[in-house]
Amino acid sequence: MNKIEQNAALDPVGDRLQRAVQSTLRGQRVRDLLHGVWLGHPLHPAMVQVPVGAWISAAVLDLLPGQRRAATTLIGLGTVSALPAAVAGLNDWAALARDQRRVGLVHAASNSVALVFYAGSLAARMRGRHGMGRALAYLGLSAASAGAYIGGHLAYKQGAQVSQSISELHRMTDEWKAIADLATLPQRELITREVDDVSVILYRHGDDVTVMLERCPHQSGPLGEGDVQEIGGHTCVVCPWHGSAFRLNGGEVVHGPAANDQQLLPTRVVDGILQTKLP
Repeated sequence: MNKIEQNAALDPVGDRLQRAVQSTLRGQRVRDLLHGVWLGHPLHPAMVQVPVGAWISAAVLDLLPGQRRAATTLIGLGTVSALPAAVAGLNDWAALARDQRRVGLVHAASNSVALVFYAGSLAARMRGRHGMGRALAYLGLSAASAGAYIGGHLAYKQGAQVSQSISELHRMTDEWKAIADLATLPQRELITREVDDVSVILYRHGDDVTVMLERCPHQSGPLGEGDVQEIGGHTCVVCPWHGSAFRLNGGEVVHGPAANDQQLLPTRVVDGILQTKLP
């Protein structure tokens, strides 16, 4: 897996595919839908449960007598549902860093092989060639399992589509800390401060002050260098790297590629001093 991360020979194919995905999925609403912005959670991992569950269940039924029809139905369900899951995955993949895209490309290739095997299995079963159908299905399950392993590396080792900012909370102690003199904070401007060496942004609107982790949850972009925009009637900060947008009054993600909300910190004012702590 580490060698795949460092294999620049994958970049020409990956770059062409990235451009193709971005040119096909142009609309912001479509991309946000596929990222899972509306869900507050990446959509692709949730969608793959349907094909994977159907294919594993079919593998069990193929070992039992009298279950040909049920197994064929599950193979069909898994094959059809894999297509929208793949589209959501490609949408996420196109917004990843280069080393992540290399691993993601191999992940997609392995799952594509699995899909071809399962499509062949479905065709064989519908023609009455159930022995061939079972053999192709087990080959497909093997390829899908390899793809799942690679996907696990992409998520758990490389941190693709997981919040890159939430680990900052583990560096903070659980006590109130002074962060700024409220009277000195300008209105409607992003200010960057540090709490226990953790970078946060401050945004004052009237007497209300938002304190938000500064690292974008998508790829650790500096939200403190981002723009403040009105989106859907809400004041949002927009990441300067990839355009993810978060509401400043609640941290909810408004636009992807981030699919996770951004963490806010609680605040209070004591003797004119703004304080914050762990949530």
